[in-house]
Amino acid sequence: MVNTTTKLIDIRSLSLGQIKEKLVEMGEHAFRAKQIYEWLWQKSVTDFEQMSNLSKVLRDKLKANFTINYVQVKQSQISSDRTIKSSFVLYDGNIIEGVLIPTPERMTACVSSQVGCSLTCKFCATGYMDRKRNLNADEIYDQVVLIDKQAQDNYGIPLSNIVYMGMGEPLLNYANTLKSIERITSPDGLNMAAKRITVSTAGIAKMIKKLGDDEVRFNLALSLHAANDDKRNEIMPINEQNTLESLADALRYYYSKTKNPVTFEYIVFHNFNDELQDAKELARFCKHVPCKVNIIEYNPISLADFVNAEADKIDAFASYLRSQGIITNVRRSRGKDIDAACGQLAIKEKSN
Repeated sequence: MVNTTTKLIDIRSLSLGQIKEKLVEMGEHAFRAKQIYEWLWQKSVTDFEQMSNLSKVLRDKLKANFTINYVQVKQSQISSDRTIKSSFVLYDGNIIEGVLIPTPERMTACVSSQVGCSLTCKFCATGYMDRKRNLNADEIYDQVVLIDKQAQDNYGIPLSNIVYMGMGEPLLNYANTLKSIERITSPDGLNMAAKRITVSTAGIAKMIKKLGDDEVRFNLALSLHAANDDKRNEIMPINEQNTLESLADALRYYYSKTKNPVTFEYIVFHNFNDELQDAKELARFCKHVPCKVNIIEYNPISLADFVNAEADKIDAFASYLRSQGIITNVRRSRGKDIDAACGQLAIKEKSN
C-alpha cells in the first residue's frame, strides 16, 4: 500500500502500536515494528536506508509512506570554558539553540522546548523573541542525541544530565515535554534516569499541579528571581496571573504527590533583588516545600539594562540563606563569551 498523497507521516510521531497497525495495513509482519522502533529511537537513524535488517522492499514501502523529520546542527561555537552552543535547524526551517555544558562533575545538555518564547521575561534574550511554535517530542529528543554526540566526540564523555532550560517554556508545551522525557528515559530510547533530568519553569501554577497529578519522577526547577510579587511582576509578567501565593499552593500540591524536592533558581540583580530583605523573603518562600536554591550569575543582554550583583552581595545573600538551613549553591556562568549562558539564547549567528 503506497501513500498517494504528497504529505508523508512523520513516523516518529507514531507509537509502537500505531507502527504495527500501519505495517499490517501494508501487508507486512507486525513484529517488524519493534525493529523499526529500535532504529528510530535507540540508534537515532535519520534515513530508512540505514535500517539494514529490513528488506529492501520494506524500506521502499516505508519511504513511500513515511518521513523522518530530524533535527540537524546548523552551527556550533566552542567557548573558552569548553561550553558548546549549537543552533539546530528543524525540518520546517525554524532554528533553535541548545548548549553542552561540561564540568568536572557532569556533562549537561541544555535543550529548548519551543521556537522562541511567549513569556517576555525582561532579563532574558529569548523573551524578546516571538514564539513561533512548540517543538515536537522527537525534536527535543534529537537535541539530546546531537549534544550527546558532541560530548563524546569532543570530550570522550557521554551526557550525564539534561536540563530543559533553553528556549521556551516547557510547561506551555506540556504534552511534548513529557513525551520527550518518556522516550529519553525509556529502555528502548536513551535509557537515562529520570532523576538526571530537570525541567525548569517560569511558573505556571496549574501545570505544576498537573505535574503532581502525573506523579513525574524528573526534577522541577522554578525560575523565581524574586519572592515579592511587586518585584516579580516587574521582571516576569507571568507572575500577574501566577502569583507567589498560587505558586506556593501548586508547589505544595506537587510535593504531596511526588515527594520530589524543588529547586528555586534566583538571579541576583544589582540594586534590584540583592538586599538582605530580598534574601529574607526568599527564605520565607523556601518554607513551603523541601527545596534548594541555585543563585545564578546574571548574563547581560543588549536588550535589557540589568546588571549582575556585586560578588560580596551575592556571597552575603547566599550566606544568609545557608544560615536559615537552606541548601544554597552559587552557579557561575558558562559560555558567556559565545552568548550560551543562561538567558542569552536568541539565535545570533556567528559571522564567518
